[in-house]
Amino acid sequence: MVSQSRHPSEGPGLLTRRQHEIYDYLRESITRNGYAPSLEEIAANFSLSSVATIHEHLKNLESKNMIRRQFNRNRAIEVLRVAGEPRALDVAVLGRVAAGRPIEALDVPESVALPEEMLGRGETFVLRVQGDSMIDELIRDGDLVVVESRETAENGETVIALVCDAAAANGALGELPHGGGDADPPPGEVTLKKFYREGDRVRLQPANPAVEPLVLREDQVRIQGVVIGVIRKYRRQAAQGRA
Repeated sequence: MVSQSRHPSEGPGLLTRRQHEIYDYLRESITRNGYAPSLEEIAANFSLSSVATIHEHLKNLESKNMIRRQFNRNRAIEVLRVAGEPRALDVAVLGRVAAGRPIEALDVPESVALPEEMLGRGETFVLRVQGDSMIDELIRDGDLVVVESRETAENGETVIALVCDAAAANGALGELPHGGGDADPPPGEVTLKKFYREGDRVRLQPANPAVEPLVLREDQVRIQGVVIGVIRKYRRQAAQGRA
């Protein structure tokens, strides 16, 4: 998960060790559960018998602009981000992308926290990569790619592309049926490749010499989005196909 956060000690006013711990606990609890813990839950987490002590810590955190409380509502504690701290937004991982298959939904839904500066100008989504066809672009099996939803791309950009007729990859470029107009393409293959427009053809170029490029008519390729970032968890991923 990607998150760029600044420690509260860099914010206005210095915090004690216990205030740091309570602040971090509040952030983690709200992120995990969607609401703040009660005073009793905070006290129990830190093995404290008195909620009065917790109340005092919260009062100090509020005076330092680290939290905001609404006294007429239960569990109404809002954690404030430190001035200058990048805001992270949760973005859903839509599925896996591998060559020759539609986008495959994940067995267990997941999301990733992205700092605002990593988001695209429009709709942004995340896919998990299967395979090593983009290895020379440092996109590896198991990586997450951050994708800006777009229908066009510039030469050299890495794209998520829907191939409407896979037979074109076998060289029968001239005789393939035309989809016609702006009709939605039939279900096809989705792939992660570098995009090049060459006359009336499109080349989807892998970044792996062991994988052949796809050369297609322009009407046989629909751009789904352009890759604007890559996220890697530093643990070995099991190979699950070819991207």
